[in-house]
Amino acid sequence: MPARPSRPRRRPGPGPRVTPALLALPAVSALLAGSVLIAAPQPASAAHASGRGSRDDAKVAFTVADPRINESSGLAVSRRHPGIVYTQNDSGGVAQIFALGPDGRTRAVLSLAGARARDWEAMAMGRDERGRPAIFVADIGDNLGGAWPYVTVYRVTEPASLRTRTVRATAFRFTYEDGPRNAEAMMIDPRTNRLYIASKLFTGALYRAPAKLSTERANTLRKVGDAPTLATDAAFAPDGRTFVIRNYFGARIYRMGADGRPGRSLTSVGIPAQEQGESIAYTADGRWLLAGSEGVSQPVYRVPVPEEARPSPSATSSASPQARRDATEGRRDSTGASVGLFLALGATAALGYALLRRRS
Repeated sequence: MPARPSRPRRRPGPGPRVTPALLALPAVSALLAGSVLIAAPQPASAAHASGRGSRDDAKVAFTVADPRINESSGLAVSRRHPGIVYTQNDSGGVAQIFALGPDGRTRAVLSLAGARARDWEAMAMGRDERGRPAIFVADIGDNLGGAWPYVTVYRVTEPASLRTRTVRATAFRFTYEDGPRNAEAMMIDPRTNRLYIASKLFTGALYRAPAKLSTERANTLRKVGDAPTLATDAAFAPDGRTFVIRNYFGARIYRMGADGRPGRSLTSVGIPAQEQGESIAYTADGRWLLAGSEGVSQPVYRVPVPEEARPSPSATSSASPQARRDATEGRRDSTGASVGLFLALGATAALGYALLRRRS
């Protein structure tokens, strides 16, 4: 295992930190405007006409009430507990996951044994080695631009009962095939459980992890496509057919190819101005995006997914192998019950017919 360098301070670091204020500078704005992956701002009426999501349609889903959550840098919607959303703090915090209720209040805190919070930047829902829902937390930030020889993603099985507790984390180390880099965006394909990371650069890239992760050695992240400028988070739709990547200004939705590589861009999504927007996730039905920000008492916005990018209900219900198995078992049970009922009715009819003939 490579020696881990001494923990650098996140603030202040060498050179300016990339913030929304910095991005507002004319030179930086001009560079962003030239990016083919970032949509230019447009009036709400034009957004509706083009089918793009408008920030005017966004509503506050909840406001984060816990003062301990001052650098929320990721969001993940629970697969076991309806209405629960998970989040985590950014760099230098405690290795904890906060479970938030629909009102934004903390319902439980999961402390991760066997993990450290160096620069946690993202989280996503996936599955563990037994196919159970699991929370993945990405320690992938690198504000020193390549100081860390590897990054780490922690996995914990989502608890069946929600209460404050300590849970054991499984650690996976990652290296990039083209060298270390800063990143804040991670997502997991619900169909394959495959992990993706988008780098946070002016010329960003999307990297894919191996299909099977190892805990014994570093897993190599290989580039499979480009990513928007300065990506701060990403998420797959519940059906896995599309994914979203956000930055400080908005978000863009893409197709995911059958080969596991990103396809064409579908549409842009407007997000209300935030203090430092660094998180995004889909709701369970895939019809809304949840967009959060760093800072104390920050609102989490619910932004509609443009119609052309919404998953179909049938696709959403069969997003995972487990869901497909459940659906298959349900059909099998339903079919068996129908056949049994048909045979019972047939036997009753035959018996009734025999009794009528005997009386006549």
